[in-house]
Amino acid sequence: MTALDLTAFASAGVFTPADDPDDVKAFYDRWGFVVLRDLVPAELIDRMEAECVAAQDGVLAGTLDVRHGSTKYLDDATKAERFVNYVEHAEELAPAIGEALATPVLVDLVARILGPDFWKGNNGVVYQDARPGRESGYTRIGWHADWQAVPHMDIWPGTAFTFHLDGTSPANGFLRVVPGSHLWATASPFENANNVAVPDGTPPARGYTDTPPPAPMPLGFEKIDGEYPVYVERGDVILHDAYLWHSAARATDDDTRRRHVRGAGTAATAASWTRRRAS
Repeated sequence: MTALDLTAFASAGVFTPADDPDDVKAFYDRWGFVVLRDLVPAELIDRMEAECVAAQDGVLAGTLDVRHGSTKYLDDATKAERFVNYVEHAEELAPAIGEALATPVLVDLVARILGPDFWKGNNGVVYQDARPGRESGYTRIGWHADWQAVPHMDIWPGTAFTFHLDGTSPANGFLRVVPGSHLWATASPFENANNVAVPDGTPPARGYTDTPPPAPMPLGFEKIDGEYPVYVERGDVILHDAYLWHSAARATDDDTRRRHVRGAGTAATAASWTRRRAS
């Protein structure tokens, strides 16, 4: 689907605060994602981890409001009684998340991508523990683009952010992307793996161009020509476009863990990331 030199591409997708922000945005615009390294101080990542794990424990113990728990996207929701894969609205429980979101380089880059009045969605920020062990109700998620979660809403384009608390690999799972797929006019999900009804008002397709995909998006985990594995280190931040095709690969080692903090911003004109976070 997308022809590229993976040898040269692998290092080209990783940027640091020392890189020219125009180069970072140019890569994002062309391929639909970037990896930001050395953006968040190690001490802040350590605090984020400790605060999120404490919140995770609180959800399991039942000492936090039920709105912080979630069983969405679990393979086995019955395991939620013994283990917590998701903590929703984690930014309310982990102050380090707000500090990381206010990182000037990150705020500037997202503003370059979405415009100065971008908006952080109402679902807040999610802490996800995607470990594959027997206690976990989560293993992986199939091919999708983030806009397909609410395809009828006029809030797009958007970008997702992920702060990685663990590095990723085939052992503990990783992000699969189809570079450049955000430029296609991907058909709206009138059929989906979760059998969820498509809302009224959903357009027939979304993307940055009128070019249709070379093949339909799979409903599951099939191999796609041109897909690319995105491996990261602890502390790395991934930004990926809401129109980008992506999925998560299942871990091959059940004794590993893969934890991250994720959320999204959209181009809806309401308030800036920082102002929204403080409200």
